[in-house]
Amino acid sequence: MTQQSDLPEVPADPHPAPRWLPDVLVTLVVVALAFVPSPVAEFLPTGPVTTALVLSPIVILPWRRRWPLGVLVVLLVLFGVTAVAGTLSPGIAIAIGVATFRIALHSSRRRAFLIGACATAAIMLLALLASIGSIVDPRVLQFGLIVAFGTAAGDGARSRRAYIAAITERAERAVQTREAEASRRVSEERLRIARDLHDTVAHQIAVISLNAGVASSAIDTRPDRAKESLQTIRSAARTVLGEIGDLLTMLRAEGPDGSHPSPQAGLGQLDELVAQFAASGLDVRTRIEGDLDRVTGAVDVVAYRVIQEALTNAHKHGAQHRAHVLIRTDGDEVVVTVTNPLSTGALDRPAEQGSGLGLIGLRERVASVRGAVSAGPAPAGFKVEARLPLTRDEAA
Repeated sequence: MTQQSDLPEVPADPHPAPRWLPDVLVTLVVVALAFVPSPVAEFLPTGPVTTALVLSPIVILPWRRRWPLGVLVVLLVLFGVTAVAGTLSPGIAIAIGVATFRIALHSSRRRAFLIGACATAAIMLLALLASIGSIVDPRVLQFGLIVAFGTAAGDGARSRRAYIAAITERAERAVQTREAEASRRVSEERLRIARDLHDTVAHQIAVISLNAGVASSAIDTRPDRAKESLQTIRSAARTVLGEIGDLLTMLRAEGPDGSHPSPQAGLGQLDELVAQFAASGLDVRTRIEGDLDRVTGAVDVVAYRVIQEALTNAHKHGAQHRAHVLIRTDGDEVVVTVTNPLSTGALDRPAEQGSGLGLIGLRERVASVRGAVSAGPAPAGFKVEARLPLTRDEAA
């Protein structure tokens, strides 16, 4: 177990210096200060023992990476021993500054400043052992400044690394968020295209399929009926081809903001929708309670799609070829209800009526305007009911 194991992790410098470079520089400084003549006699070793002690930081200091606090304590002891021997070694003081730098680099600010303050006070007190003056002697103050500077430099380096790491993390998070947003928009666009394709094509295909069955069964016995069904098929095929062409044109043409406009069909086209189903053999009765002029914007489009999908399912799965549509504006919401009779076999399998992609897309559309939709068996057969909240402007 090393002394550094309890220190907080600090992000690595993105452009680190070679690992051996600080040790080489400290070695050169310690050797130079031990042998270069100095006007201050106390700075030079007085004998072979003190010379060995003054040069010992060269061997001790590299261990600061594993035991930074232990190395600091050993260097302070060495400084005290040399001070008792009559030598104030600037080389050992610089080594102590390097050790405090290492501790501050890998510690919290509070812990680094506490250790730095203790080391600064200790080296100044130890320097008094060989000082002929007082505590304000420049030789005493300069050793304290060396240790204090090492602590401050280490804390600054740690703060810089933490700042760079925070910026890098923020940039990476921004890229991830942008990619997630792009993926979400692609998914939403795919769902929107699927819903538009279903809404514009599905009920026409249902009309073609049902009339094709009528025509094939009546072509021998009731040729007039078969002819009417074939004309309806032709009209529905022409309509669906036009709607597919409009949809493809819409997908190829981007708006100024890069988004694709959606098909605008609302309750204003309700009579045309009812006429299309009437031509295919579905008797649709409509009742409107309230003012439809209050229903505008996205709610208007969603209400129309609810009726379209419900009538398509009634035409495919219903009995007696009839359906009833009720549109009621009530306070701050519009309620759309579509009911149709069901055969006995269909009533025994209600889950099948609501498991198709049409109703799934319908629920997504209703949810997009913060509405609610329910579909299931009712006393009158099968009922689809959607409650769509009006916006403040629409409800005003």
